[in-house]
Amino acid sequence: MRYTLHPLGDDAVLVELGKEISKETHQKVQSLTAFLEKHPPEWMIEYIPAYTTVTIFYNPFKAYQLSNGQLPFDFVCSLIKPLIEEMTENNMQEPQIVEIPVCYGGEFGPDLDFVAEHNGITPEEVIEIHSSGSYLVYMIGFAPGFPFIGGMSEQIAAPRRDTPRLKIPERTVGIAGMQTGIYPIETPGGWRLIGRTPVKLFRPTDDSPTLLKAGDQIKFKPISLEEYHHWEETEQ
Repeated sequence: MRYTLHPLGDDAVLVELGKEISKETHQKVQSLTAFLEKHPPEWMIEYIPAYTTVTIFYNPFKAYQLSNGQLPFDFVCSLIKPLIEEMTENNMQEPQIVEIPVCYGGEFGPDLDFVAEHNGITPEEVIEIHSSGSYLVYMIGFAPGFPFIGGMSEQIAAPRRDTPRLKIPERTVGIAGMQTGIYPIETPGGWRLIGRTPVKLFRPTDDSPTLLKAGDQIKFKPISLEEYHHWEETEQ
């Protein structure tokens, strides 16, 4: 497996597993993170997966104690290399399949008409295409629990707004370029808003504070406004 190691500050190693965003690179990222989850080195503090990389944070004092005088970065790299060589795609866990109900358009999706007009189709066709896709969560970032989701059809791709909105309500579903995503908390943002889900993505009081994680497969399900409000009440 091809990879490169880069220092990131004085307590982290950036493991680059590919140059482009792809399912193949994503599988490598998932394989390494699954291996680290099952076999955490004693010098490791945490790891952060991204599109093409995994950042591994380490305790430099612990690494130095274990290294017999090596620089912590060199010592950690010498141990990461055999870890990567040992890992296989068999380390990956079965993906979680998550259905996300979405109420499209109206006050929840003020940019639905723009996305339709931009692509020369109707709002109903945007909804049909968006809800019929097979999606993959590549990474979590930007805000707590925000999923960067790939696999969206080019037929409904749309550019970001020139001027970001100052407030986007939590659970709003958006489109930016070839990606779709869901705002887990109220935050500024420039994505095109097409709907909202009644399902909470960020749950800070739960053992697992985010509903989604990298590697999850997503299915969007259109629901009515009445269904949205009923679902939202059960989420309280």
